[in-house]
Amino acid sequence: MCNKAFRQQCSLIKHQLIHSSQCLYTCEVCTKAFSQKSSLITHKHIHSGECPYTCNVCNKVFSQESSLITHQYIHIVEHKYTCELCDKSFGKQSDLITHKRIHSAECLYTCKVCNKAFSRKSSLIKHQRIHSGERPYVCEVCSKAFSQQCDLVTHQRIHSGERPYACEVCNKAFTQKTHLIRHQHIHSGERPYTCEVCKKAFSNMSHLIQHQVVHSGVHPYTCDVCNKAFSLRSNLIRHLRIHSDEHLYVCEVCNKELSDKNILKRHQQIHTGESPYTCEVCNKAFNKKSSLITHERIHSGERPYACEVCNKAFSQPSILINHKRIHSGERPYTCKVCERAFSTNSILINHQRIHSGERPYTCEVCKKAFSKKRHLIRHQVVHSGVCPYTCDVCNKAFCLQGSLLKHLGIHSAEHS
Repeated sequence: MCNKAFRQQCSLIKHQLIHSSQCLYTCEVCTKAFSQKSSLITHKHIHSGECPYTCNVCNKVFSQESSLITHQYIHIVEHKYTCELCDKSFGKQSDLITHKRIHSAECLYTCKVCNKAFSRKSSLIKHQRIHSGERPYVCEVCSKAFSQQCDLVTHQRIHSGERPYACEVCNKAFTQKTHLIRHQHIHSGERPYTCEVCKKAFSNMSHLIQHQVVHSGVHPYTCDVCNKAFSLRSNLIRHLRIHSDEHLYVCEVCNKELSDKNILKRHQQIHTGESPYTCEVCNKAFNKKSSLITHERIHSGERPYACEVCNKAFSQPSILINHKRIHSGERPYTCKVCERAFSTNSILINHQRIHSGERPYTCEVCKKAFSKKRHLIRHQVVHSGVCPYTCDVCNKAFCLQGSLLKHLGIHSAEHS
């Protein structure tokens, strides 16, 4: 039927029941049938949660005897054969000899299809299944097939509930060792994956890959309503809730409805006053780590985001995106009333107040309202008489930082 080979005839007879669909043993809970009584007994552990097999050395429990036997190999095998190059040790001399081929680049086994070479015959056999599509390892519970036995063992933990890799700090358990290693970065604070462009570090490789899209400038996900583009699909999905009025998360303090769980957490810090991230230079505190990183660039002068056209650099990727529209002439934000187009969403919002008459910025002294924040700041000078921004060259005072920057351009032009 399938050309699978067995050492014993009894094993072949048991295997042939799979093809004959002769399943004599049925689970009373879910009515799933099995060809072997032992498979039924193991399956029942899923419903009972029972783990009857215990390691005598470390008291770790398992739902399957085969899992216990594999685990006990850790305790009983003496690793007396050590590699002189990397100090890795092995229980068998043959394993050490095979391992040494990694350092010598000796690959004796070559794939006839793609010419890829391997140091072990077993590795070649596993590789060849890519070309043949063979999946010889079948789960007895759900019949899902795998090309490698290790993948089947990992998959079976879904049914057994076994989580053999536990964190020593918080006791959280995982089905795979890689998941445990990734989790441990939370406690150690280790961020081994670094962006080559802006040197931002991440604890997870997938997070780094997502971040790198920021530097590529590629925004393949576009909103059908307002044409706003996003680098990640998840960001587009969150954005679409703005148009659909889908507000799933409600603040318990002010009943404000928000479309994202993370946005709700940040919003709640307004009420608690929590700002856990503090600048070491000026002690200014922020409720988001990303805001702190952006702020620190004021002190360091770092501008990691450069325009490819004019080489002008910026401290934030969003500012770079807006700047690029100067060169491209792109104006993706359109007013629905007069159809006037703008390069940034913030400019559109300010423009729409012309039509709506909205004046959200109110003076606390005289209650006069303004449509723009800078107009309010300029007005407040009337009451305070204070202009906080002073030119270092001529001591002229300004109430807006933008006005000071424009003024400084006059002095720089005089020197040039």
